[in-house]
Amino acid sequence: MSDHASAPRTLAADVSGLEAGAPVVLQGWLHRKRVLASVAFLVIRDRSGLSQVVVRPEDALFEQLGDLREETVFTVRGVASANDAAPGGIEVVSPELTALCDPAAPPPVELWRPKLNTGLPTILDHAPVMWRHPVQRAGWELASAAMQGFRSSLSDLGFTEIQTPKIVSSATESGANVFQVDYFDRKAFLAQSPQFYKQQMVGVFERVFEVGPVFRAEPHDTARHLAEYVSLDAELGFIEDHRDVLAVLREALAGMVGAIETTAAPAVERLKLELPRVPDEIPVIHFSRALEIAGAPADEPDLAPAHERAIGEWAKAEHGSDFVAVEGYPMAKRPFYTHPQPSDPRWSNSFDILFRGLELVTGGQRLHRYSDYVAAIEARGEKVESYADYLQAFEHGMPPHGGWAIGLERFVARLTGAENVRQVTLFPRDLNRLSP
Repeated sequence: MSDHASAPRTLAADVSGLEAGAPVVLQGWLHRKRVLASVAFLVIRDRSGLSQVVVRPEDALFEQLGDLREETVFTVRGVASANDAAPGGIEVVSPELTALCDPAAPPPVELWRPKLNTGLPTILDHAPVMWRHPVQRAGWELASAAMQGFRSSLSDLGFTEIQTPKIVSSATESGANVFQVDYFDRKAFLAQSPQFYKQQMVGVFERVFEVGPVFRAEPHDTARHLAEYVSLDAELGFIEDHRDVLAVLREALAGMVGAIETTAAPAVERLKLELPRVPDEIPVIHFSRALEIAGAPADEPDLAPAHERAIGEWAKAEHGSDFVAVEGYPMAKRPFYTHPQPSDPRWSNSFDILFRGLELVTGGQRLHRYSDYVAAIEARGEKVESYADYLQAFEHGMPPHGGWAIGLERFVARLTGAENVRQVTLFPRDLNRLSP
């Protein structure tokens, strides 16, 4: 056994900090093999990055190079050696390899190439392997950092993280676009959002957030919609109106971007991204003004994607901001629990945040008086009894409150400039895809 056999594992990212002559124990995948006449190079990939291993004719391993297959998992024991041409100025020499799995089958594409030069269907069909590509993986490293930033920023503001049921007895938003499931011979649904539950928990913790999946039976197949995605939800009590919600949301967005800067810097570099700056105050315009900016008719009930792009361009030109809030959407286009604008009940105390010209967040102030809920539900022609479980919290006293929901994959897609949200979703579920 060699002198360095018992040395602790060294991550690829830490090899550059070793002194020449130090023992090295790498564990990872054989990312690439290049065999030349008088030398060979093996690139080992682990969770932290890549490290170069040099094999020379005098090494016993040189005769075995033909049997080594890329993507096989190895332990590599060797010695650190200075080389200005190597990544970080240090490479590994005098290597000994021990396979930790059977020889790997060739991947669908060569993962060592700088880019995955293949179509999206191939990437999605082979997702368990394709996500190993450093550039592909970077997209989810951003998502992971964003979730960390969301959690930490809200925790610092006194929020409690909750987890709510994903199998529910009735639709949250409406009867449309829900997945029905057989629940012990009873009809149930996959939750469209944690909306009802997070509102109820304001009556317990005052400030709550959740990171979890939501399910929408979207009948269309577009580049921006998924049937299952990760939603970053929050709800907070004792507010004056939706502007208080927007101010806390700003802190969450800043926390998400800040966490990406500090914990996912290598991924940002790999993707050559320009991260947005979250302004101290996100620009706010009324829905009616947004229609004017977009050149849309004054009676338009909602913003189309083209309108969102136009408003995003305006925000960048006028305020230098990648974010803009549109408030006061028509009540007719908002859920029944939305609080109307006190000065003109045609409009709502709600908002959407557009990020680089795409809707990212929907939020606002909710109704909080039991009597208002009774009136809103009856105005829809529905029975109050159908919402009895939900209304318990309001019947027993609830403070003014509001909240929001951010689509994680949509945020990352916009951040990276991905043309399709599926490019940054680990295992997308949509109208046509149920596997892998």
